Amino acid sequence: MMGHSHAVSGAMLYAASAPFLPPVLLGTHLRPADILMGTVLCAGAALLPDLDHHDGTIANFLGPVSKVLCRLVGWVSGGHRHATHSLLFVALTGAGAWAGITYLGRSFTLGLTFFLLALAVRALRLHPPGDGPTAWITVMGMAALGTAGLDTWMPSAPGWLPYAVALGTLAHLLGDCLTKKGAPLLWPREERYELVLINRSGNGVETKVLVPLMTVATFVLLWFTAVSPTVLT
Repeated sequence: MMGHSHAVSGAMLYAASAPFLPPVLLGTHLRPADILMGTVLCAGAALLPDLDHHDGTIANFLGPVSKVLCRLVGWVSGGHRHATHSLLFVALTGAGAWAGITYLGRSFTLGLTFFLLALAVRALRLHPPGDGPTAWITVMGMAALGTAGLDTWMPSAPGWLPYAVALGTLAHLLGDCLTKKGAPLLWPREERYELVLINRSGNGVETKVLVPLMTVATFVLLWFTAVSPTVLT
C-alpha cells in the first residue's frame, strides 16, 4: 500500500478502537481531545514500518538524511518487508514510546509528537506537491505549530501515545497483508501472511475504493466518539 493509504488506515483504526480498547488495555477512558490527537498521531505512526524502504514516504521525508537512515534500517532489518513488518516491531515501537515518555519526559514526548505529526502531514498530502524546499518547509512548519498546540491539550505523560504508536504500526502491517507480498508477521520466521485485495500498489481498488471508504469511516467515527455529543474540553 502507498503511504497515504497506510496513514488513513492508522487514523481509522485509532478512531474505531479508542472508545473500547484503551479502557481494557490502559485502564482509562480517553477524553475527546485524546481521541482527536491520537487519531492524527496514529496516522503518522502508520508509516514507521517503511523505515526499511529506500524510496518510501519516510525516505523522502528529510531528503538525504532520511534516505541514509532508511537504507541503514533496511540493511540491518534484512530489506524491505522483513523485521520492521513484524509483530515484534509493533511491540518494540510501543515499548520504546512508553520508555521514552516514562524516563525521558516531556522533551521526548514533544519530539515524538513533532515527528509523527510531520509524517502525518506528509503522508496525508497536506503540503504543496513535490519534494522541494516549499513542501519541506510546509511540513516542518505545520508539524511545529501542531506540536505547540497539542502541548496545551496533551497530559504530561500521555498513556495513549504508545498505544497510538503501536496501533499505527500494526495498521501498516495489516494493510500490507492485503497485498501480494504480504507481511512476515512472525519474523524471524519467513512465512508471509496475505489476503490479496490489492494486486498492485496504488491501483484503483486502493485509491478509489479503500482510501475513500476509510476516510469517510474515520470522520464518521470521530463524530460519534470525539465531537458529538461530547464537547471538546
